[in-house]
Amino acid sequence: MSKSLNLVPFVSVEHMMDLVLEIGIDTFLVELSEYLEEDFRRWEHFDKTPRVASHSAEGVIELMPTSDGRLYGFKYVNGHPKNTRSGRQTVTAFGVLADVDNGYPLLLSEMTILTALRTAATSAVAARYLAPANARTMALIGNGAQSEFQARAFHALLGVDNLRLFDIDPSATERCRSNLAGLGMTITACRTAEEAVEGADIITTATADKQNATILTDNMIGPGVHINAVGGDCPGKTELHRDILLRSGIFVEYPPQTRIEGEIQQLDANHPVTEMWRVIAGLSDGRADTRQITLFDSVGFATEDFSALRYVYDKLQGTKHFAELDLLADPDEPRDLYGMLLRRQSILMTPQVA
Repeated sequence: MSKSLNLVPFVSVEHMMDLVLEIGIDTFLVELSEYLEEDFRRWEHFDKTPRVASHSAEGVIELMPTSDGRLYGFKYVNGHPKNTRSGRQTVTAFGVLADVDNGYPLLLSEMTILTALRTAATSAVAARYLAPANARTMALIGNGAQSEFQARAFHALLGVDNLRLFDIDPSATERCRSNLAGLGMTITACRTAEEAVEGADIITTATADKQNATILTDNMIGPGVHINAVGGDCPGKTELHRDILLRSGIFVEYPPQTRIEGEIQQLDANHPVTEMWRVIAGLSDGRADTRQITLFDSVGFATEDFSALRYVYDKLQGTKHFAELDLLADPDEPRDLYGMLLRRQSILMTPQVA
């Protein structure tokens, strides 16, 4: 990368796709999971705050900042379920990684694709500690943009090779099945959510509608199942019946955020939950026994985006998968910013030689 002070590496969508494909999707997910686990283990080093959200009737726009004292990162992300009706993505994002010592950005990156990858990798990391031993069958309810990434992560990190798919839109299920064909997984398209969860060790819910929905009812959940609840990620948006929560061991990222945005917004504020970082760091137990229902109430947290940006920044070294943006003013004399403008004016006024 350039050493010029005013040039900032920018990873476009095309760059990100090329980087992921050069590394390999499964390898990318596995390596990213290592960065995620490393940062969860040093959780106490991070600045932590619930994301700053601006809600509207149609969706939400959020900023997700954090720092470990050496690096600073933030993500801009939206969530607008209606967007698919106009050909737009439900979720889009970009992010910045910066040097705390001088405040200069080190990286500006697309994060729509990267968020899908980090969300899937985080789900699989949590399942390593919470899912039944030797789990191989996963029900995937909600076959939208996140579904294939979840399937690839659970396949790469846990060896899940039997998928049971359901979506209220059969064409979404067919797209998901087609996209995952040839990867060594047995894939069954199911007619109902009830059919999808039959025989599943892991149940992943990843629906998009911004409403208090009941994707899973209490009678659908038997003992020993691990639930990976991905879709409930803002106030007023849930996927699980409250009775399921009361029967489950609940694991979360950052309680002050999850109690506002996650499935546990349905519960009393003092209902016990376990922070996932404590499990990964060996300070708290994960799954207690073979019959326990475990729930990872995943809403996404800024440290996960930080891990993803940090991973991408490291993997960019020595590649051409970025452009350099003239983003920062770099005057000859740091205090003479106005003089820099005058010099530019002089250049523009100088007649150009043909």
